[in-house]
Amino acid sequence: MRALTTLVGTNQDFDPMTILATLGKGAKVVAFLKEQVIFFQGDPADAVFFVQKGEIKLSVVSRFGKEAVLGISHKGEFFGEGGLAGQPLRIGSATATIDCELLQIDNETMMLALQREPTLSDMFVAFLLAQNIRHHEALVDQLFDTSEKRLARVLLLLAQFGKEDTPKAVIPKVSQETLACMACTTRAGVSFLMKKFRDSGFVVSTNNGLEIHNSLLSIVLHD
Repeated sequence: MRALTTLVGTNQDFDPMTILATLGKGAKVVAFLKEQVIFFQGDPADAVFFVQKGEIKLSVVSRFGKEAVLGISHKGEFFGEGGLAGQPLRIGSATATIDCELLQIDNETMMLALQREPTLSDMFVAFLLAQNIRHHEALVDQLFDTSEKRLARVLLLLAQFGKEDTPKAVIPKVSQETLACMACTTRAGVSFLMKKFRDSGFVVSTNNGLEIHNSLLSIVLHD
């Protein structure tokens, strides 16, 4: 089993406030409270967002009303970039899982900024490449890995394991329905596996959320 993909590492050199000062009216800082929706599926895809603080859940709902969680965007990551490729409407929704502070950049301004800001351009390309690899690995996981490995990988990604920064010791509480969507398994399966992880000491429930131990990586790496 491969190690977890290292996500964008160049964001340590990215100062959003410096970039913001050069973008003018096409960019602004916006704040959202926990569980507040940033945009809905079907809304105009007219802006890109950069997470300065907090976490964002990306999800999509089928025409039959079934929700699937596509992923979680953390501090230092972009989301909502589909409009830059000509996507007229949002194919999914974005919701704050905790209180968030975002840099919102309209599409035209973002395109101009990518042309004249090498640091931003390099970071954005690195983000897109890392995201593509992450989606590819998720597809491979669904095809070949057990639900136990998929859930372990989801928890490690939520804890940002594999980033250059120190992984978070505790992640906000996530519903079993959300974990089931992200790991492509059932809620009953998540309940069983979470108990197994807790009994093994890989995961500890706290008042602030879930404490994820690095030892959980042994599940992902085990063949």
